[in-house]
Amino acid sequence: MDPLLGSWAAVADSPQGRVRCKRTFTRILGGSRLQLLAQWKFGETTYEELAVYGPGMDGVLGFWSFTSDGKQSQGTLADVRDLHPEAVGFHAEMPAGLARMAYWPEAGGGFVWVVEAKTKKGWKRFTEHHYKKA
Repeated sequence: MDPLLGSWAAVADSPQGRVRCKRTFTRILGGSRLQLLAQWKFGETTYEELAVYGPGMDGVLGFWSFTSDGKQSQGTLADVRDLHPEAVGFHAEMPAGLARMAYWPEAGGGFVWVVEAKTKKGWKRFTEHHYKKA
């Protein structure tokens, strides 16, 4: 996940309208974990996320996420190479069912970040952002 270190920005359409998102990844705890601070701006409304990526008690890479609306989630490393050969992703059990998120490098710099929900017909994408260095 080292290529994600630094600050990144994206602008995308969403069901709530145009969103501007900034993601900042930094090493913490002596370099043993990666911290994500994300800020989503929908007009005058701001939504924030704090997430930590690192090995869980079982040694498997995972994440723990907390958001400004009081929600939290956690997930573990998953094979998401069906999205892109260099994708790194995670599965998380959410109230609505299984979800996955993934990151992969984008040609020309930056990265793609997606979130998908598992359906009977396969994975349904509901978020896709294209990040460039902030």
